Amino acid sequence: MELIADILLIAGALGAGLYCVVLSRRLSKFTDLEKGVGGAIAVLSKQVDDMTDALEVARKATTSSASSLGSLTGRAEGAAQRLELLVASLHDLPLEDAEDALSKDKDTDVITLFQSNRTNYQEAAE
Repeated sequence: MELIADILLIAGALGAGLYCVVLSRRLSKFTDLEKGVGGAIAVLSKQVDDMTDALEVARKATTSSASSLGSLTGRAEGAAQRLELLVASLHDLPLEDAEDALSKDKDTDVITLFQSNRTNYQEAAE
């Protein structure tokens, strides 16, 4: 009886050893840096780093574009205000003076642009 128990114990130990060897091989393939999941994780980690760098570059470009756009918008608003004042001041001039002022440009279509049918100059200035 002891002989059968020893044989079963040896067979169990050999089976456990064989199981450990198979598991070790599978685990080494699983964590292989070139073909296994470890390689996939390494590649994904590199891609995340690259995307983080690209995002930072895009964020800096967006910030500089936003500030440039803000300054250009401010300049455009100032120019629009000056143009509104110029148009409003042309309404205050008699038609002959406006024609004389604009005849220097040799553009007669501009005169009709600044002529207004409005009688209230406050409304035209607004």
